Amino acid sequence: MLAKTPPMGWNSWNTFAEDVTEALLMETADAMVSTGLQAAGYEYVVIDDCWSLRTRGADGRLVADPEKFPHGMKYLADYIHSKGLKFGMYSCAGTRTCAGYPSSFEYELLDAQTFAGFGVDFLKYDFCNKPTHADGPLLYHRMSMALKASGREILFSACNWGCDQVETWIRSTGAHMYRSTGDIFDNFQSMSDIARSQIMKLPYAGPGCFNDIDMLVCGMHDKGNVAAGGMNDAEYRFHFALWCVMQSPLMIGCDIRSMDEVTRATLCNKELIRINQDAEARPAYSISRKQPEGLFLGFKHLENNEFLLFGFNFKEKPDLTFVELFDVGLPKGCALQLHDVITGEEEAAAVDYVHFLLPAHGFKIYRGTLVTL
Repeated sequence: MLAKTPPMGWNSWNTFAEDVTEALLMETADAMVSTGLQAAGYEYVVIDDCWSLRTRGADGRLVADPEKFPHGMKYLADYIHSKGLKFGMYSCAGTRTCAGYPSSFEYELLDAQTFAGFGVDFLKYDFCNKPTHADGPLLYHRMSMALKASGREILFSACNWGCDQVETWIRSTGAHMYRSTGDIFDNFQSMSDIARSQIMKLPYAGPGCFNDIDMLVCGMHDKGNVAAGGMNDAEYRFHFALWCVMQSPLMIGCDIRSMDEVTRATLCNKELIRINQDAEARPAYSISRKQPEGLFLGFKHLENNEFLLFGFNFKEKPDLTFVELFDVGLPKGCALQLHDVITGEEEAAAVDYVHFLLPAHGFKIYRGTLVTL
């Protein structure tokens, strides 16, 4: 089964938008290996919109822009595969892509066959320019079935931005991940608004189909296509940790060819990726149905009889709060032995409650095991 855990990779859109080329993708694949990202679990190298010519070929097929991709997409896919990575591409459920290029509406089967012929392993499928009276769920079913008929195993990344109560039906289409939000921009407000809007949708995610809360902006530092003020390194760590805890696919958006060591360390944090890639893939539990203002306090079941207890502070000032362990189901006569995921420190066994002293735009994550008293 594809997507037993959230997919991990890189996508061109956040930084490069229409400026995608064969050289860029090949250099990115090289960097994925040389920087240790591949070893950390990232495997998909994905071209977003603007890769094709503005018109289809005489045979009706999509045609890669020969100036951007002089050797064609099969050549590029073979290069990416030679690095032990997987190749991803983009299309759209409407009549034109978001940038106005040919799209897959009524061309689903032909386009799926074309992608399979290129050697594609991942398809991001957007939602722009859908005819008003065309049924969105039906269009995602159609492309999913076309991919299955292509003869190649292709991860299906649905991207309808959280429209049409997508979380209630997208798993039934065969999609492996789906955008449950609008577009992210590179600032703390955009990132936090997106994350907080998804807290009550977390239970819809699970093996085979994950809530995609959009691509990571870690390390962009107000550069590229979604620049909007940027964040500092601590805020990028907050962002990455939150995406890991919320079990989102981890699709890098910065230019990994030139990322600094702090960004690389954030994106390769073994303990946070371990949470995101936990084999049981259970969603986090929001401890309060109504979160305290500006906070996200949660609990998550992990494999090997472990648990996660965490707090994220979206506010501009520090916050001291606590979690009653009754509210996470701690049985009487038991305690949680806690390990700080970031510092590596062991905490005293918690019996009744856990204090969280959270800096402004800060977080705490504990990995816990159950002990009897």
